[in-house]
Amino acid sequence: MKSEIITIGDELLIGQVIDTNSAWIVEQLNTIGISVYQITSISDNRQHILTTLEEAQKRADIVLITGGLGPTKDDITKQTICEFFGSKLTLHQESLSLIKALLLRRGISEIIENNRNQAFVPDNCTVLLNHNGTAPCMWFEKNEKIFVFMPGVPFEMKAIISDQILPKLKTIFRLPEIVHKTIHVQGIPEALLAQKLETWEDNLHKSIKLAYLPSPSSIRLRFSAYGNLPNTASLREKRSNLIADEETERLLHGVYTEPVERVRNDKQNFEKQSLIEIINQEIIKLQKIIPQNIVSIDERKIEEVIGEILKSEKLTIATAESCTGGNIASLITSVSGSSEYFKGSVVSYANEIKIQELNVNAQDIEKYGAVSQQVVEQMATNVRSKFNVDYSIATSGIAGPNGGTAEKPVGTVWIAIASKNNVYSEKFQLGEHRGRNITRASNTALSMLKKFIND
Repeated sequence: MKSEIITIGDELLIGQVIDTNSAWIVEQLNTIGISVYQITSISDNRQHILTTLEEAQKRADIVLITGGLGPTKDDITKQTICEFFGSKLTLHQESLSLIKALLLRRGISEIIENNRNQAFVPDNCTVLLNHNGTAPCMWFEKNEKIFVFMPGVPFEMKAIISDQILPKLKTIFRLPEIVHKTIHVQGIPEALLAQKLETWEDNLHKSIKLAYLPSPSSIRLRFSAYGNLPNTASLREKRSNLIADEETERLLHGVYTEPVERVRNDKQNFEKQSLIEIINQEIIKLQKIIPQNIVSIDERKIEEVIGEILKSEKLTIATAESCTGGNIASLITSVSGSSEYFKGSVVSYANEIKIQELNVNAQDIEKYGAVSQQVVEQMATNVRSKFNVDYSIATSGIAGPNGGTAEKPVGTVWIAIASKNNVYSEKFQLGEHRGRNITRASNTALSMLKKFIND
């Protein structure tokens, strides 16, 4: 089952607005077994819209379109839709009532023409009501293909897809089960990781597809397991087959005594659990190959994993940051409930702050430099004492792009972890890009802390 996403709006093409809708829609479609063949962003131009719709119906079974349904004159999508589907605009009274109620809740008692015009829809579409905005959603079927036009406002679009479109698609199509699971890996380059996993990957279960998703802070390994694919019958045949299947299921389960929906759900749940078990078996094998590099076996980030460890063990932490500029503290406190274990931070960017606030020996800074094992270990040890916590993290480095030397080039970073009885430090050479260096150093520090606590 192939789908296509089309986003309409000049603001997308000039970089004024980032298209986050498509990524979210793809994720939702994947959960019900519908793959996305193509994503296209186009301008608010009649011919561009017509051409794109014509091309999309050749490639996909389902075409989801967002944007272009606003109340202003530059939104020409509805007129173009009428041209494409051979229809004319007609007033949809239920949508008009919703628009009036919505505006009234916002303190607007008199509806203007532009808002009233939004209640006009093509006369041959099925209207899906928008309970969160003024632009109704329009569902069409043409040449055995489904077209759905939605507002571009994210929270309006998300509610319509979740509450109406996905359930409607699931009643029309018998869709395959699909399960995704993501493993977060850190501390190993992508090329080396692929080399280590080559034999294991070559022997993955045939139902699984593996994707490497690298970022500056980690690599995500995404497992996708697919169930049986549906047949390729036409939309009309799929509907009639679905009805026939329901009748058969009723008969097989005792002359209409077993609800059809329950029978179908039992089948789907069984297949889904089988796919989950297949993925879990492969993850067990993976854990034996790279046990030290796995951060989590779900969508949790390193800061969330750290937070769970600290909270469950009733441990506390503080940070002393130079080159990371408070980014580690920001990551830790981005997790809800972090006030239970995070006590504070000293961003000691200048040497005098390292000396005054963290009691780093001035002679050591002079002799070894601020970016050194001696200094970063004192930062970690002393901030732990200053805040009276169980663990501390300290960083000192050259983020770049300036400040490097032959002995200490840009990207040189020292990271230290301290506890009451021990301190551990390590030097890293991270690269030349300032933003990536800060991100990598921060996530590396949290990974070091996790290992330090577990050891």
